Amino acid sequence: MTATDDRRLPAEPLSPLAARVDEVLALYGYELAAAIEAIDAAVSGIGGVFGPDTSATALRAALDDAADAAPGSPDPLPAATDARVVLYVDGSSRGNPGPAGAGAVVRVDGAAVARLGRPVGSRTDNNVAEYAALQLGLETLSSRCSPAAVEVRIDSMTVVDDIWGEASPMPSCRAYSAAVAELLSGLPADGWTHLADSDPNPADARATVGADIAALGPGG
Repeated sequence: MTATDDRRLPAEPLSPLAARVDEVLALYGYELAAAIEAIDAAVSGIGGVFGPDTSATALRAALDDAADAAPGSPDPLPAATDARVVLYVDGSSRGNPGPAGAGAVVRVDGAAVARLGRPVGSRTDNNVAEYAALQLGLETLSSRCSPAAVEVRIDSMTVVDDIWGEASPMPSCRAYSAAVAELLSGLPADGWTHLADSDPNPADARATVGADIAALGPGG
């Protein structure tokens, strides 16, 4: 199984260039900093993923180099059987709908151990991005960590009311809702905390970068 086979969602459309970036991100476990550093290092000159002078051709070549340099399977997260695990998640959509990204940060006993981000779609609404962010974080916990319990910190009451309440997901989010419910069923215990707009959310910046990636290429 490849790094992307177990992540059939998000299924939203991306430009070929943004989709290729997402494929490379997957090889780095969606650890944004490590992946973008590898891509930027492979771009000739002083440009990078978002450099105004970086052509699509140069970026594609750098993506191939970064893929070849990928470390393989992401390292397991620190043992968290008896630790307090907090998962911050956030989705971002510029234009709503528009280029959208998902971000997630895992903290174990207060220390950030995973900082994740990915594009979701080139013309995607914020609700889908919020579900995709929660799925991204839970996928990482499922594959790289074995927490006894996790607290999800999230600012989307739409997602909270569906996943932990009695609301029904909107049609565009049903597949994501089902995927999230399945992932949560594999955890011994879980809970949520709603974040107000004024509350800090370290996943926000990662979701913004994901949206920037989703805007790459035609149609972004």
